[in-house]
Amino acid sequence: MASNSPPSDTGASTAHRLTWLPALLRAVAWSLGVVLAGAVSVLMVVAIALAVAYPNLPDVSDLLDYRPKLPLRVYSSDGVLLGEFGEERRNLTPIADIPTVMKDAVLAIEDARFFSHGGVDYIGVIRAGLANMGRAKSQGASTITMQVARNVYLSTEKSYTRKIYEMLLTFKLEHLLSKNQILEIYMNQIFLGQRAYGFAAASEAYFGKPLKDVSIAEAAMLAGLPKAPSAYNPVSNPKRAKARQLYIIERMQANGFITQAQADEAKAEQLKVRSGPDSGRVHAEFVAETVRQLVFSQYGDETYTRGLNVFTTLRAADQTVAYKALRKGIMDYERRQIYRGPEKFIELSTDPQETEDAIDDALADNPDNDDVMSAVVLEAGPKKIVAVRQNSETIEITGDGLKPAQSGLSDKAAPNIRIRRGALIRVTKTPKNTWEITQLPEVEGAFVAIDPRNGAVRALVGGFDYEKNKFNHVTQAWRQPGSSFKPFIYSAALEKGFTPATVVNDAPLFFDAGVTGGQPWEPKNYDGTFDGPMSLRRGLAKSKNMISIRVLQAVGPKYAQEWTTHFGFDGEKHPAYLTMALGAGSVTPLQMAIGYSVFANGGYRVNPYLITKITDQKGRTVIETPVPGLDESVRGIEARNAFIMSSLLQEVARSGTAAKAQATLKRPDLYGKTGTTNDSIDTWFVGYQPTLTAAVWMGYDTPKKLGDRETGGGLSLPVWINFMEYALKGVPVTEFTPPEGVVNIGGEWFYDEYAKGSGISSVGLSDKPAPGAGADNPIQGQPVPPGAAIQSPPPGDERKRILDLFKN
Repeated sequence: MASNSPPSDTGASTAHRLTWLPALLRAVAWSLGVVLAGAVSVLMVVAIALAVAYPNLPDVSDLLDYRPKLPLRVYSSDGVLLGEFGEERRNLTPIADIPTVMKDAVLAIEDARFFSHGGVDYIGVIRAGLANMGRAKSQGASTITMQVARNVYLSTEKSYTRKIYEMLLTFKLEHLLSKNQILEIYMNQIFLGQRAYGFAAASEAYFGKPLKDVSIAEAAMLAGLPKAPSAYNPVSNPKRAKARQLYIIERMQANGFITQAQADEAKAEQLKVRSGPDSGRVHAEFVAETVRQLVFSQYGDETYTRGLNVFTTLRAADQTVAYKALRKGIMDYERRQIYRGPEKFIELSTDPQETEDAIDDALADNPDNDDVMSAVVLEAGPKKIVAVRQNSETIEITGDGLKPAQSGLSDKAAPNIRIRRGALIRVTKTPKNTWEITQLPEVEGAFVAIDPRNGAVRALVGGFDYEKNKFNHVTQAWRQPGSSFKPFIYSAALEKGFTPATVVNDAPLFFDAGVTGGQPWEPKNYDGTFDGPMSLRRGLAKSKNMISIRVLQAVGPKYAQEWTTHFGFDGEKHPAYLTMALGAGSVTPLQMAIGYSVFANGGYRVNPYLITKITDQKGRTVIETPVPGLDESVRGIEARNAFIMSSLLQEVARSGTAAKAQATLKRPDLYGKTGTTNDSIDTWFVGYQPTLTAAVWMGYDTPKKLGDRETGGGLSLPVWINFMEYALKGVPVTEFTPPEGVVNIGGEWFYDEYAKGSGISSVGLSDKPAPGAGADNPIQGQPVPPGAAIQSPPPGDERKRILDLFKN
């Protein structure tokens, strides 16, 4: 029976699909073939590129002995860092000495699979390649090994060519070095801002602590820097730095490096980031610069890259005390000066944000000078000043704190003197922890202490502030020594028959134009009075000018001039005129310390030296300076001369112009002499204890009067006392043993040959004033005017002289 249903199309459909299947297979096969051919072509191209590029790769074998640029570092004798010089601030730290927390923080953010991959993160490379096809050109996902290759050998250019070289170098590094070696190079090589290269230097730069002491929070902050040292700098961009630090802490926890509790604690930790100079550092900038010059003269430009460590004779604690003592002395003087007015005035608008920005800019442009801090006045009245300091700290100044600037608070004050809103002023903390107005000083000073037994420099402060004035007054300032030079004249007199008991007349002297060859000269004592006949001992203790002039007349200026060279002075700097008796020549503070050391050590000349040892970056000794000894080859004066002069200088510190020394320090083994030049232009105190000599000078760079009542005993001596009070703690009292050739008669010391008689002679006891210069003591030419011996920068031979002073 025939069916009436329509015919089925099943067979036709099946046949139709089957006709398409071979075509599909052919298309797939063809596509696979194209892909395979393309892949082979790419591999061939890559192989050719590798074959061409590989021989041109730099030799990475030198990384087996990794030697980055390392700065010159200067240390005290007890290992405290005093300064460093070099383009790159770096502390080369072996991987074993890098704390685990620091390594974990870096791995968590930079390359968590560092110890498991072969050097290249292929997924990251593909992603970087795709990004390069667009506009972003981001090259993220670089492994630590790739970063080492890039940072050590390649430029920062972003291109396919550089990426290929980077991958090839990565393979070479992974083949040549162990993972720990690669990580060590990375941790020491990477730039982290603030001139710091490597995490050890960054830890010091940002936190002021060695890398071994960083916390999880600090390590995370440092680990955020490699990506963008400027953008994530905790000093200049604290908010962005904090955000990245928190993210890294989360990554450390996610990778199992820290627990959740540790992560929470680290996130809550308040970091203390160094935003300025370290208040705890040793201020030895003048010393560090002198050392730099000495080392540069030996090593040239390699000075800044070889990683040399220079150890000096300085004791860090002594240097700090010297720095503070000199600054205190200068600021004490500054409090007695007229207020010169605010440093500048800034416009403060009514908009709070604009006001805050203006204040921040002003304080940044005029930073703190250690304890002399800057502030901007918000309110000013005769009884109270309200000012703001850095970090928006508001302070109030009242009562005695206003006295130094009282003239600036007067309604009648000149516009440039008056303290008002917007004035930038200086403030300081008092011992009572209250605020006081002050001002940056114009006066300068110098301090140097050396060991008289060998010349080792124990402390050196070349001025009030190195950043304010880099002129080293210890070695470069040629100034008149005033009465502090008298001991060298008295020492010459001992060789000409004078004794401490010799009586000299403290009576007026007058030299007319016919004698001086210029203007008449009528010298005076400091106080303008005359006390008549007195012993040489008393004359020095009271610093009587008439006594010194008469002694020099008797000794002869030419002989005295030659005698001063026994102490290291340049005779040409001390013309053979009677004005030499009053210290009218030229000296530096260092020369004075050297000269007094001859008295302190029994008559030997010493050469000052700073450097004891130089080591390389691995601690191997390159140069070592033996401690110089004292022997007859360096004798300057006889031991008996030094002994009697010490007896005279002890009297000065006991009952004379420096009596405050023994009275304050309560020990008898202190010796020294004050000095004040005409019109109080320079003030000095130079003194010693048998183990330590120190010289203090104060004055203006452009010579001018310090003030009618300012003296060496009032200005310079307190600085010396403040230093010695610390430096001599625990040092036993040491007094000199009488040498051969002296005898004590009636409580006074004499040379043996002068003890047979009374030992007492007299000079200038005639009623008539001394007639002036004889044949051997001319005073031709006008006396050296006060302030004539001033400093000048030391070019050429003078610079060489300064450096040679410190070469043992």
